[in-house]
Amino acid sequence: MKLHKLLIASLVALASFAGPSALAAEPISQMRNNDIMAEDSAPDMPKIVNSDERQVRNYPEQPPLIPHKIDGYQVDKNSNKCMTCHSRTAVEQSQAPMVSITHFMNRDGQFLASVSPRRYFCTQCHVPQTDARPLVENGFVDVDSVLAPDSNK
Repeated sequence: MKLHKLLIASLVALASFAGPSALAAEPISQMRNNDIMAEDSAPDMPKIVNSDERQVRNYPEQPPLIPHKIDGYQVDKNSNKCMTCHSRTAVEQSQAPMVSITHFMNRDGQFLASVSPRRYFCTQCHVPQTDARPLVENGFVDVDSVLAPDSNK
């Protein structure tokens, strides 16, 4: 009998925490004040900046942005399309920047003859730039601006 009373008290407490919507008789679609079956159209995908101009980095150690389209680039365990232009042997012909020497180091700081497996998948860190409108205002201030003497004083 004691267990029965405890169970009923628990259910009453649970119902009070669930709020009025749990006890309401109206369907959820009416409580939302919208048609949950309506489909909005998705916004257009932002265009990739394809200028081949190096972008300014926002902070030290920021991975460089990819200044061109990479649609269809194969980067998997068997092939890395990025290395067609960015490898040591290709940069003279392609005029692309060479992969950083840090990409040839293993975890222990030892230099390897080829790109380290942990740095092989370029898009883990490097991303193409898009012309997307910022979703939120950015108040970022570069450290050089913070440290620069104020010319108005």
